[in-house]
Amino acid sequence: MKKMKIFRNNVVFIISVLISVLVIMYGFFYNDTLNLVSGIVMNWVSLNFGWLYVLFVAFLCFFLLWLSLSKYGNIKLGDENSKPEYSNFSWYSMLFCGGTGIGLVFWSIAEPLSHYVSPPDPIFPGSLEAANFSIRTCFLHWGITQWVCFAIVGLGLAYFQFRKNKRGQISDLLTPLVGEKAVNGIFGKIVDVFSVVVSFAGVATSLGLGVSQISGGLNFLWEIPNQKETWFIIIFVITCIFLASAISGVNKGIKILSKINTYLAFILLFLGFIIGPTSMIFSNLVNGIGQHLQNFVGDVFMIDPFGDNSWIMNWRVFYFAWFIAWTPFVGMFIARISKGRTIREFIIGVVIVPTVFTIVWLSVFGTIALSISGTWSINELRDIVALPETAVFIIFSKYPLTKIMSFLVIMLLAIFFITSADSATYSLSLMTSEGNPNPPIYKKVIWAVIEAGLAYVLLSVGSIKPLQTISIAASLPFLFIMMAMCPALLKELKKECKSEIENKKKF
Repeated sequence: MKKMKIFRNNVVFIISVLISVLVIMYGFFYNDTLNLVSGIVMNWVSLNFGWLYVLFVAFLCFFLLWLSLSKYGNIKLGDENSKPEYSNFSWYSMLFCGGTGIGLVFWSIAEPLSHYVSPPDPIFPGSLEAANFSIRTCFLHWGITQWVCFAIVGLGLAYFQFRKNKRGQISDLLTPLVGEKAVNGIFGKIVDVFSVVVSFAGVATSLGLGVSQISGGLNFLWEIPNQKETWFIIIFVITCIFLASAISGVNKGIKILSKINTYLAFILLFLGFIIGPTSMIFSNLVNGIGQHLQNFVGDVFMIDPFGDNSWIMNWRVFYFAWFIAWTPFVGMFIARISKGRTIREFIIGVVIVPTVFTIVWLSVFGTIALSISGTWSINELRDIVALPETAVFIIFSKYPLTKIMSFLVIMLLAIFFITSADSATYSLSLMTSEGNPNPPIYKKVIWAVIEAGLAYVLLSVGSIKPLQTISIAASLPFLFIMMAMCPALLKELKKECKSEIENKKKF
């Protein structure tokens, strides 16, 4: 009987680990096939469900805005006497570092240049229109559309866990729709397994991107070979570090490393202001915000049913799918550090503050990239962005303090790797421990090894493309789970407010 109970409590863990190991082994022994299959799945998902990703992310933007302004905004994520566990600075640092760090650093140079030289039709490459489109597109991809995905899952988990005393599992968010029996049964286990699988696929994607750029930077600066052996060494060293951090707990490892990385990010941002065309940066910031606000609705809903959707699928739909792949573990981590805050405070802190920082960051480094685009021809720029892992270092080579800036990028990526993997390891361990806020160490070790193994395998398959395809392929099941979270959360909020009104009438 005791053994059966142990098995039931670990069934999500066992199944998730088995699936993860099988994917890694398949990729290791049949890497060409994995690349082919993931590409086929990605194309099928993009063509048949691209519109749904676009529609849902757009809905989340407006839903969370309405929620923050509504009467529900005053509800606390915890009991009425609970207080935030972390200061605002620590909270923002962990949000940023546990969420988007690697991707933002990786693409902050390469993406603006890519949209500048290869925009969608009918925008002419290298034109002023292409430059404006490039900046506002980056604002959209790395700003509000990303953080609303993280926020809805984090909000739901924090509310149900700290306000309603649930386990803190993804399946618990669906309780108002399907009932306790279904959530605690086979249905709930299936939802939790999907959540775990999509999480490790999403985190492996980002970790792979981080490793490829670190390796590219080491090759550019010190001619260290950018090859499988280098990737293995980088992954091994960093895995050991983030595993030690994960074992030490949120209050020590993640909190300290997040603060360090936030300071480094501000230093790099400041140096970017100094060495870059400062006046143009401010002009681009103001103009970019205006362009972003003016075109927001059209850009969010951008999809062409009659024309070529390749750009939209390769960029916008990929990003939306990638963010959704990150939402289970990022949302769970955000929920863990957000107890005691109101719903309004949570939405402002998780959506608005990171978006503002992202816009400033992209204004600086996007301008740095675009301001010297005339140094190369369009074809030469396309060659640069074809290898996005080295693009940032090539661009920095045309500015003063090249070595310092490049070294800071490598340091940022390394610590972002650690903090992202750290938060992912904690979240995956929690998700496979029935919501236990202090999951056992052996689960952290196992998930750390799995994350590192999948990142290496995907890199070995073919660098960036397989990372992108597997992320999109894995995100589809969770998209439908997220769609069900919104009415479930709203139903429970309405129920709570109705109960409070009735209680007040009694007294």
